Amino acid sequence: MNTVPDKVSVLNALLRKDLSSFIQQTFATVDPGTRYLHSWHIDAIAFELEKVAAGETTRLIITMPPRSLKSVAASVAFPAWLLGHNPQQKVVAVSYSETLAEKFALDCLKVLQASWYRAAFPATRIAKGKGARSDFETTRGGGRFSTSVSGTLTGRGGDIIIIDDPHKPEDATSDLRRQSVLDWYKSTLLSRLNDPVGGPIVLIQQRVHEEDLAGMLLEQEGWRHLDLQAIAEETHGIDLGWRGAVARKKGDLLHPDRLPHSLLERRRLELGSYVFAAQYQQRPAPLGGGMVKWEWFDTYDSAPERQGGDMIVQSWDTAITAEETSNYSVCTTWLVRQRRKSWLLDVRRSRLEYPELQRAVMEEAGKWRASLVLIEEAGSGIQLIQTLKSTGGLNVLGIKPRTDKKTRLMSGTPFIEAGKISIPVDATWLADFQRELVHFPRGKFDDQVDSLSQFLSWLGAPSKVGMVGRMC
Repeated sequence: MNTVPDKVSVLNALLRKDLSSFIQQTFATVDPGTRYLHSWHIDAIAFELEKVAAGETTRLIITMPPRSLKSVAASVAFPAWLLGHNPQQKVVAVSYSETLAEKFALDCLKVLQASWYRAAFPATRIAKGKGARSDFETTRGGGRFSTSVSGTLTGRGGDIIIIDDPHKPEDATSDLRRQSVLDWYKSTLLSRLNDPVGGPIVLIQQRVHEEDLAGMLLEQEGWRHLDLQAIAEETHGIDLGWRGAVARKKGDLLHPDRLPHSLLERRRLELGSYVFAAQYQQRPAPLGGGMVKWEWFDTYDSAPERQGGDMIVQSWDTAITAEETSNYSVCTTWLVRQRRKSWLLDVRRSRLEYPELQRAVMEEAGKWRASLVLIEEAGSGIQLIQTLKSTGGLNVLGIKPRTDKKTRLMSGTPFIEAGKISIPVDATWLADFQRELVHFPRGKFDDQVDSLSQFLSWLGAPSKVGMVGRMC
């Protein structure tokens, strides 16, 4: 009698026992046109998730960079693997958007319907008529149930909750939107565990802010944390289970094939250090703190001569009143050379009532022969824009802020880090400008920051918005 198992039986046994191998097979199913590039960090993730499945860990946080197979592992493969072992289990999966939640659900459904999965887990089958876009149920009553952050879970409960990137990256600096995620977790999601005491919760995400969901939960006791930085900032070991351990040395890359040095450096320049430190290094603040580093700025001793094609752009942030306790009205004046390089020429900062404010705008524009005047289309700026356009003589562009102050500044930091923004080495206004900028967002005033970020927003517009007309 032949007792040597055939290759199919060995593969099926491996897929049942080893989540890392299962993740690799899942990848081939949901992304068949892409070559799978294995790295030890997949083994580390699988080992930690296996401990959740075994009941050894009930609270797990994994922080890791984007494009590192995070969602394939946690939102697609892991739920399918859990249901393979226990088709009665109810898995609640959360993503920040409904579109992503549906995509991961459909990918997971595709895995359960694959022939290799059916061979490895013959007891797990989709119930007839229960394979919807965002939810599906097994013939044993279990299933995978999806929702987006702030979505409804009325009447639904889960034996396990998996949260995959709860924050939309562009909402990271919005206190309101970020807090709404934390509130939804506490008021809605936590109550959906069928076993409030022993039911496991897995959070896997790229860090986006010091006060994101991972930041809040890491301050609580009882959470196990697997921290996977794109570039190791210190030497440490990571457990891989039966595969042993990996010793990460300072400077080691997490996944050289997918995130090589050249790509990471390009991302750092594109995103700026603040965003890169959060999303790729899982450290949501650059070493030394602060959204903008003073040393990022290029400097000049004397301003360049204006050339053909250059623009003088003035950015106004206007205050509502001129009272001593109110904010300042600020105008920053810039020499812009084909949007490749900009020099900060002057900063005017004063408290002005409306008639004086209008005269000040006209005065500054005439003094510097401004090509374009940017004015925030809010508060006193609305009337100011209307008046200046009706009187003529100035090319005025109203800027409607679409995001909060921190988000606006953050989106402009790559220009500063890339050396495209130059400031004088000496000016009467420089100390106040520096003090406000490096203390933002915790400083008393932010009017100069608003003027700067408004200019950077215009500078980063996809087309030459502002030569004429209005940017909305």
